[in-house]
Amino acid sequence: MLPKPLADLQPNTLEYEITPKVKATGFREYDARWVFEKEINLLGIQALGAGLGTLIHEMGKRPEIVVGHDFRGYSISIKQALMVGLMSAGIKVHDIGLALSPVAYFAQFELDVPCVAMVTASHNENGWTGVKMGVEAPLTFGPDEMGRLKDIVLNGEYKTRDGGAYVWVEGMRERYIADVVKDVKISRKLKVIAACGNGTAGAFAPEALERMGVEVIPMDAELDHTFPKYNPNPEDMKMLHEMQKAVREHGADLALGFDGDGDRCGVVDNEGEEIFADKIGVMLARDLSDQHPGATFVVDVKSTGLFMTDPVLMENKADTKYWKTGHSYIKRYSHEIGALAGFEKSGHFFFNAPYGRGYDDGLVAAAAVLRMLDRNPDKSMADLRKALPNTFQSPTMSPHCDDDKKYAIVDKIVAHFKGVDGLIGQKIRDVNDVNGVRITVEDGTWGLVRASSNKPELVVVVESPVSEENRNAMFREIEKVLAEYPEVGEFNQKL
Repeated sequence: MLPKPLADLQPNTLEYEITPKVKATGFREYDARWVFEKEINLLGIQALGAGLGTLIHEMGKRPEIVVGHDFRGYSISIKQALMVGLMSAGIKVHDIGLALSPVAYFAQFELDVPCVAMVTASHNENGWTGVKMGVEAPLTFGPDEMGRLKDIVLNGEYKTRDGGAYVWVEGMRERYIADVVKDVKISRKLKVIAACGNGTAGAFAPEALERMGVEVIPMDAELDHTFPKYNPNPEDMKMLHEMQKAVREHGADLALGFDGDGDRCGVVDNEGEEIFADKIGVMLARDLSDQHPGATFVVDVKSTGLFMTDPVLMENKADTKYWKTGHSYIKRYSHEIGALAGFEKSGHFFFNAPYGRGYDDGLVAAAAVLRMLDRNPDKSMADLRKALPNTFQSPTMSPHCDDDKKYAIVDKIVAHFKGVDGLIGQKIRDVNDVNGVRITVEDGTWGLVRASSNKPELVVVVESPVSEENRNAMFREIEKVLAEYPEVGEFNQKL
């Protein structure tokens, strides 16, 4: 059995070679991420696998798991160490090889295997590694499961069991692509930039989009784990600028950008304008609620207020629930309430039957966007964007706040705003405290304060459907409250 992990081991020492190194902060709310070698070593990854296997048995799940890895220079080594740990805990491993996160989720259904562990650092910079995990498709771990896994690993509570085995799975890439495209036949002539950032999506997205029936212009689709131009992240301005340039250069109808593990999708329209993912969500909700009147949608609390006020959604009797930010939270809540789809502002999209299986998949989201365009043959992507009511929305602002202080401070901020009758000269219409606090006043102007799930930061977003003046006034109200806490740093930008 592996010894109990330590956090302060240094590379190139005897102790580093014989003892697992695991930094506790790598266990996040719904996945795990570390800087490889600096924060975790291969024995630490093996301990993680042993801990996950122990948890699978503890939860009474069938001891079989799908395991895949993304395209980074060290990911296959990480995966092999993880599999050794899983097998030592009595788990049968189904290795699907190089994969996107949604390929691993798909394989749970395709192979009838209950558990998943996908080795990926998503869009993080080189040097990072991590694992996305789940034991019940299509869901991934939340705070309770991650908390228990953290305890098992850091306390060395993993248990060795017989029954571990290894199976190499052939052809999962083709099986996944065939499944994604099987019901998608785009009849409209569309030219699409497939932006992959030299990440894993380059091995999947261009072929899948082409098989959907559109003309594809691959952009940075060659696999290169050094990420020579920018990180594969459709929220990153470098990637967005390249997408915008490609649209204009090729006269494309749109650009679709995929992150490092292919579970997110970003969109640039035919005029070279980025459309934020929450606005794409409104457009898709319009399209889907036309087909399914009265449909329910789930969005995260950072998302635009248009989901509540858009006249088309109101006419279609769409019902939208605002929920906790985080792909695991939106995925789980969408599943629990039977929502047709869930949208997260970061670009995670979740489609339930008949469009998907409930997990976040950048290519399923891309298919939904292309279908929407196909159903509107006389409108461009820019036309659909301009058809939305105008709002005045801030970027996401992230003042520093230490991890060990941010949640307590947010609790105090929540209590403050719940005790206020009005803001910016208006009565408060709604206070949503499922994830920090989102305060909405009578005219629909709203402000959000929450603790970041991944960084030592708070998250602040404001929006007004009326004016920049009201948006800025809401920001000043929030800024004034945060100024009372010296633990909260300066805003990285102000309105």
